[in-house]
Amino acid sequence: MGFCLFNNVAVVARELQACASISRLLIVDWDVHHGNGTQHIFDNDPDVFYYSLHQWPLYPGTGKKNETGTGRGSGTTLNSPLAPGAGDEEFLRALREELIPAAEAFDPEFVLVSAGFDAHARDPLGGLEVSTQAYGEATRILCELAQRRASGRLVSLLEGGYDLDALAESVAEHVTVLLEHS
Repeated sequence: MGFCLFNNVAVVARELQACASISRLLIVDWDVHHGNGTQHIFDNDPDVFYYSLHQWPLYPGTGKKNETGTGRGSGTTLNSPLAPGAGDEEFLRALREELIPAAEAFDPEFVLVSAGFDAHARDPLGGLEVSTQAYGEATRILCELAQRRASGRLVSLLEGGYDLDALAESVAEHVTVLLEHS
């Protein structure tokens, strides 16, 4: 619907399912916009748990709490919409209190991150107030989850970010934490 021509995380997930025989995948999407395409692709797939942490309301207008998957995939989608103005506390609380218990129960073999950095406080497209340091802590949370549940297997794919300085700082923080856990 305008932001992505190719859904990189979906391509990687399907490749892992097909070629690496990974049975249970967790996709964590913390882009300011809800990943409606990713959710739609895996909506009916019980082997892919999709988690989105995004601003609501905001384009594309999807990602409500009650969207939890369909058919065989019922219960494998979890959306944590944040109100405009939400910052580090709400962002990290959603990861710790909503994602982690759901992910632990799902028990993924591999973690994929749609790492959008446009929820940053300085980003012009969204209205969230997430700091560079909170992205580092979010990365730590996911690395620790991957260590406990997925033998440390985690791949991060760069998504949005429209303030170039905030994007560079956040990506540097994210990669630093990834390297600490490799």
